[in-house]
Amino acid sequence: MALENSAFTCLPESLSLPVSEKVEDPEEKSTEDDPPAGLFNVSEELGHVVTTETASPPKPPANNSRSFQDKMAAREAQANQHRKKVQGAGQERGKFGWGRSRRKRQRYVEKNGRCNVQHGNMRETYRYLTDIFTTLVDLNWRCSLFVFVMAYAVTWLFFGAIWYLIAYCRGDLDHLEDENWTPCVNNVNGFISAFLFSIETETTIGYGHRVITDQCPVGTMLLLLQAILGSMVNAFMVGCMFVKISQPNKRAETLVFSRNAVISLRDDRLCLMFRVGDLRSSHIVGANMRAKLIKSKQTQEGEFIPLDQTDISVGFETGDDRLFLVSPLVISHEIDARSPFWDMSQAQLEKEDFEIVVILEGMVEATGMTCQARSSYLAEEVLWGHRFSPMMSLAEGFFDVDYSAFHHTFEVDTPSCSAHELSLAAARLDAHLYWSISSRLDEEKWEGPSLNNQPGKETHTQPTIGKEEGGPTFTVGGVTETQDQSGQGEQNGSITTDQSESEA
Repeated sequence: MALENSAFTCLPESLSLPVSEKVEDPEEKSTEDDPPAGLFNVSEELGHVVTTETASPPKPPANNSRSFQDKMAAREAQANQHRKKVQGAGQERGKFGWGRSRRKRQRYVEKNGRCNVQHGNMRETYRYLTDIFTTLVDLNWRCSLFVFVMAYAVTWLFFGAIWYLIAYCRGDLDHLEDENWTPCVNNVNGFISAFLFSIETETTIGYGHRVITDQCPVGTMLLLLQAILGSMVNAFMVGCMFVKISQPNKRAETLVFSRNAVISLRDDRLCLMFRVGDLRSSHIVGANMRAKLIKSKQTQEGEFIPLDQTDISVGFETGDDRLFLVSPLVISHEIDARSPFWDMSQAQLEKEDFEIVVILEGMVEATGMTCQARSSYLAEEVLWGHRFSPMMSLAEGFFDVDYSAFHHTFEVDTPSCSAHELSLAAARLDAHLYWSISSRLDEEKWEGPSLNNQPGKETHTQPTIGKEEGGPTFTVGGVTETQDQSGQGEQNGSITTDQSESEA
């Protein structure tokens, strides 16, 4: 049942006070930063309007015979006043009109989805080494590339040094010109050549210039060991890089959320709504939406929970949280008795300090990997009495989506009271309508001809009690009713008759 907005009280609009125009001095030109005399500053603190009268600064004398110190003091005063005006643009006015900086809430989740949490004083850091693969995958690209390069460089240098040590211990470096000497590795005449042979062995290049001989069993064992370890290093590092490249984190960049959330009526119920869309043509399979309210809480036992998480239902019971994200959708949370916003009105919303975290999960159609996109809305990013603009139109043979209106909202008539007060008002309206219908039925029952036209009985009528002229009249029995009884009967929505009439 639709409710008229006139039945609810709204917030007072901004006050407009008369401001006297300032007459410019023809000799001394005033700056725009000087406030006119008698100007009232209208500030708002905790929902109350406070008016304070500020005294206008004294005007500089009109004569040009001022001292140098007076001119410098006047310039410094104007500069300080201009600086206060620029800095005070993002400040709210406190008590007695003094400006104060508004405390900005620290986000738990940034707008781009990054969680603003840092872990410190962790003593069990060895747990990172037990899962070295995930640790390497979680590193940023700079560190990952550094580890990738160093893994190959260290193994090449390590085995190159061993090959050089074998050649040095066997005396191959002392018989370089001896044709009758059989070295362990042909054409290894220093560390550089040993290092090149290590690279050729591990990468299986095999140029054929440096070859191991059958007169070196130690070299044969080292060749097998390097080939096995080289394959393991290749598999490990290439696997890390492949997983890091194929991570669906960048897929979440094309999942966009609206800059603001809105609260307005939908089917005569207050709803919290935000918009989500996918910029790619490939879809998210099995998209699922969740929402959390992050707010400080103190339990009944006195325990303080700084970041308490409360679930916000976006259709889990009805299955509306499972999305078919082909076009942008407006996600709606109905503010009912189970909602954390049940007792929150428009005036209270401006004083609250909370954060709404929205999470979209799904599987990437191209790769089959799970993707998650996150965003958040602070209390000042929730617009009361707004609605999202439509962005879809029907073109020739297809539906056209205009993403230029994705973040656009417009104002609509919305009661400023809370959803709890709105439901109480609707219940009172329903109760009033119910009793009105019952009274009409009683009127039709008692005004019928059955009581007036009964054969063998004479009825005496008396004028209407407690009714104006032209209104409906009530017929009572032969016993005259008193004024108090008739008034009480009308208040109860029924007709009071005497016991003798009921017996008759």
